[in-house]
Order: sequence, then structure tokens, then C-alpha cells
Amino acid sequence: QVQLVESGGGLVQAGGSLRLSCVASGGIVSINDMGWYRQAPGKQRELVARITRGGSADYTDSVKGRFTISRDNAKNTVYLQMSSLQPEDTAVYYCHAEVVRVQAMALRAIDYWGQGTQVTVSS
Repeated sequence: QVQLVESGGGLVQAGGSLRLSCVASGGIVSINDMGWYRQAPGKQRELVARITRGGSADYTDSVKGRFTISRDNAKNTVYLQMSSLQPEDTAVYYCHAEVVRVQAMALRAIDYWGQGTQVTVSS
């Protein structure tokens, strides 16, 4: 089974930095888009950043210039470098991947999610 395992969350002061990592494993043929979403208490989950297999990235407006998404296709890993963190960045951050795998004797692209990692920014 495909698993996405995140790491790198934690508590940081405003203005600080964190780097999130997410490793995908288990029955993977290839991975299309990978991305990071976040969900703050009482709010809907929102896209933070996503990156194609070829390396094209896009970001939600509130993190442009502060966050950088990257990936290592050989390691099935996606990263999120977060700088100049602000209290409003506090949320649970979820990794997402569209994984191509064999299912019912055919190649299928299936969405998978990590378990989430908490990022807390204190003022």
C-alpha cells in the first residue's frame, strides 16, 4: 500500500523557518503532482503549494516569496521550505501525491494523503 510520511513540523517563533519533508513509498510506478495543504482550526483545508513532476510550482498568494516547494523524483520525496513564518501559518500541514500504480491490472492515478504534521508559529 502507498504511504506518505511527513516530518519536520514543530514550534517556531515568528520570523523563523521550518522545512517539511514527505516521503512516498509502496507500490509506486511514478508520481504526478505532489503538494502541501494546510488546515487551521475551524477552517477548511487549503492548498499551500504544489509541484509537477517536471518541477513547475505554484503557490497560494499568502505564502509567495516565503515558502519554496521542491521534490526529488528519485526519492519520491517532496519538501516545503518555509521562511518568515507568521502566526497565521499555524496549521496542520498535509502532504498530497497523485500516485500512478497498478490496480486491477491497469495503471491508475490515485490521490494519497499523509497523516499531517503540526506547525505552530508563536508571536
